[in-house]
Amino acid sequence: MKITGVELRRIAMPLVSPFRTSFGTETARDVLLVRVVTPEAEGWGECVAMSEPLYSSEYVDGAAEVIKRFLLPALTRPLGANDVARALEPIKGHRMAKAAVETAVLDAQLRAAGESFGRFLGAARDRVPCGVSVGIMDSIPQLLDAVAGYLDEGYLRIKLKIEPGWDLAPVRAVRERFGDDVLLQVDANAAYTLTDARHLAGLDDLGLLLIEQPLANDDLVQHAKLAKQLRTPICLDESIESAEHAAAAIALGSCSIVNIKPGRVGGYLEARRIHDLCRANGIAVWCGGMLETGLGRAANVALAALPGFTLPGDTSGSRRYYATDITEPFELNDGHLAVPAGPGLGVEPIPSILDEVTTATEWITL
Repeated sequence: MKITGVELRRIAMPLVSPFRTSFGTETARDVLLVRVVTPEAEGWGECVAMSEPLYSSEYVDGAAEVIKRFLLPALTRPLGANDVARALEPIKGHRMAKAAVETAVLDAQLRAAGESFGRFLGAARDRVPCGVSVGIMDSIPQLLDAVAGYLDEGYLRIKLKIEPGWDLAPVRAVRERFGDDVLLQVDANAAYTLTDARHLAGLDDLGLLLIEQPLANDDLVQHAKLAKQLRTPICLDESIESAEHAAAAIALGSCSIVNIKPGRVGGYLEARRIHDLCRANGIAVWCGGMLETGLGRAANVALAALPGFTLPGDTSGSRRYYATDITEPFELNDGHLAVPAGPGLGVEPIPSILDEVTTATEWITL
């Protein structure tokens, strides 16, 4: 395909409630959308970078700048989605920006071909089981009320954000209140060090599915050492930015589970490679989330339908985060979300809603 132009659109999406993790609190999302226009079709990509470089080194202003100055000039010749990563390889890093561009190209390509994301990626089912991520709260009673509400909505797995000072007591309270049958896991977002191993071992008796990213993102060796000291399986998130990183983590014994976030690894094609690698090595995977709008959520749900995704992911319904989504909302049905079956992402932004939340647009002709 020949890309004739690209629109960069910023939108402001207030969250229904503050979302607190070990690295900060979000009350709204400043989202960068990429719309690729070709003679055959147009496609959308959502950049998952946050407003500040807290989860990773990327942030939304920087992503917009690198897309405009460096990524788009590399895409002036006709190409397909499989060519994007190779064309952008000379630009180091910026995986979230690259993922947004590649996704938009892939969406346009699939819409032109009349093929869905799910079918292209290799989806094995038409709906996926859903979990929900619960942020750090001001009190344990507040946390218990939140978890009760999500379980009443039908979520099949609960993930609790933890940090030093907010870990054993709240997790134990949730387990005692809701019983052993609830699928429960925790996420530290790299808030601990190896010296906390004995403390983290206090989670071992709580029957958790996993502990996600307990240590620094750039330390696979320390994670391997921690894995030998805990019975709770270790899952890596921020540490895995590519299939090569996943292969190294598996070889070192740093994890037994991987959270695949397409934006973090550079796009859905690399996410599929990580899925294939993990499946071949007996490593469970699940699909993480970055508070995406309906555009990003549609692609995540399609990815989560691949056969190696054996654990419920963070593919929550739209209203978990947004009172009004920019697409038709994703609604939970018996703890599952349907995989969009239409061409490309299978969803479209609703123009009136999109215009209402738009804060800036820029058109770049290629």
